[in-house]
Amino acid sequence: MAILVLGGAGYIGSHTVRALVESGRDTVVVDNLQTGFREAVHPAARFYEVDIRDRQALDRVFEAEQIEAVIHFAAFSQVGESMVRPLAYYDNNLTGTIVLLQAMVAAQVNAIVFSSTAATYGEPERVPIMEGDRTLPTSCYGETKLAMEKLMGWAGRAHDLRSVALRYFNAAGAHPSGEIGEAHASESHLVPIVLQVALGQRDAISVFGDDYPTPDGTCIRDYVHVTDLAAAHILAVDHLLAGGSSDVFNLGSGNGFSVKEVIEVARKVTGHPIPVEIAPRRPGDPAQLVASSAKIRQALGWSPQQESVEAIVSSAWVWHQAHPHGYRN
Repeated sequence: MAILVLGGAGYIGSHTVRALVESGRDTVVVDNLQTGFREAVHPAARFYEVDIRDRQALDRVFEAEQIEAVIHFAAFSQVGESMVRPLAYYDNNLTGTIVLLQAMVAAQVNAIVFSSTAATYGEPERVPIMEGDRTLPTSCYGETKLAMEKLMGWAGRAHDLRSVALRYFNAAGAHPSGEIGEAHASESHLVPIVLQVALGQRDAISVFGDDYPTPDGTCIRDYVHVTDLAAAHILAVDHLLAGGSSDVFNLGSGNGFSVKEVIEVARKVTGHPIPVEIAPRRPGDPAQLVASSAKIRQALGWSPQQESVEAIVSSAWVWHQAHPHGYRN
């Protein structure tokens, strides 16, 4: 029996695929390569270039493979873009998930782990954020992910589908081999953008707002290493395959770092001055997002191995130095 990874050619998806293969799991990948890269997919995984909104193509994958569980990464994920392209985000994220669940029900596959997000919380009521806290997204991206969570809940009631939603905070870093890492055609994440400055690909890093109600005025985020995220997805799959019930878990280190603090760490790691330019705030950006991951640590035994921001940035730096243009080198 195989694990089907949707969006397995993307950043977090490709790291999870590698972790599955390295743990001896039979792995199947579906990706439309709109934002992912075929080169990122482990050669031992069977690959299908399919858009999950294409029901017939998805049905053929389920017919060709013996799937026991699904890991779902296939979604648009940029907060700023979602605010100006809401229809595209609802179409891709929510419509794609509806089609996927229809195909799963038809194929009698009833276990799914999917990547949700801290953006479902919006401006937090408290820090660190607990899973039971209010969910009031401030971005279209967060709204689509919350809608996906609710959809899976209702599908679970109607079709005996069990799901785990992993609300992760800021994924960063790269695989220790340096063979795969973060690469986007249009980069919006802090760590790779800072490292692009160090590589001479950008003149400066734009800091979007320095007037937030935080100690240094810049947004605070909780950074979690991508390989630790991958490990959590596998633990969640095993939980469901063992008969575990549906649940929601935060994935974060529990430590918050401001944009300015991350830039300082990058200066230390790279030896580059990394000039800063202050820019207006971006719509949809909460001031502070820091997770409590106590629930998943206790319930699934998740234990992140690389919690320091310096270790995360250092692993990303190894990848970006070796692949300054991502998979297009």
